[in-house]
Amino acid sequence: MEIPEQIALVTGATSGIGKAITLALSKAGFQVIALGRDPVALEQMQHTSGVRPLALDLLDREALAGALQGEKIDVLVNNAGVIPPAVEFDQMDQNDIDATIAVNLSASLATTRLVLPGMMARKHGHVFFIGSTAGQAAFPSMAVYGATKAAISSFAVALRCDISGSGVRVTEIVAGRVETNLYKEVLNDQARTDMYGAFDAVQPEDVAAMLLSVLQMPAHVDVTRFDILPTAQFVGGGGFAKKDNE
Repeated sequence: MEIPEQIALVTGATSGIGKAITLALSKAGFQVIALGRDPVALEQMQHTSGVRPLALDLLDREALAGALQGEKIDVLVNNAGVIPPAVEFDQMDQNDIDATIAVNLSASLATTRLVLPGMMARKHGHVFFIGSTAGQAAFPSMAVYGATKAAISSFAVALRCDISGSGVRVTEIVAGRVETNLYKEVLNDQARTDMYGAFDAVQPEDVAAMLLSVLQMPAHVDVTRFDILPTAQFVGGGGFAKKDNE
């Protein structure tokens, strides 16, 4: 089912979940503003029909506001995020703490604040937030990351209360273990191999497919949250069954 042409903005669009969502939306007929910082990935996206790459640092509020001025965004996907080094909180560097809060939480709120008034004026729009099971249950060595995702979850619920009746929908995507490069900077190759070798992880394309399904729901239906986990991941926790029940 092809969706009539609309404009979508996807942050963190150059890899993983963001890239998969960008490609899925463009294939479904959206014009997609793909916001990211990887110049090579953005250059490659320039040749993808329906995708308009935008090289920008989300933390540059002035540049962000300038880039989005006049844009009539129908769908916003707040996907950009970082995972700090996996260490206990007392061992964390303050710069890592600040960066995680700035990217995972503050940037999503700032981007939403820029896009939301236009959606409300047009009485149409859909705002997505990429959450995590780490925001729903405690995981060791992920206190700050989990705190940012818990805050996103709380904000998404409260935002929906604030704009109820506006015609704008809000959905939080609570993702379990997804096979992306997000752990590349915090885990070595062997650790990543061990992590993904023990079970079948959710793929970025799976998340993108679910997002499209939510968008295709009738306008009077708002899927406020959906959880997408590997079949082997225990719901609401970090435990995993062994692959193939071995």
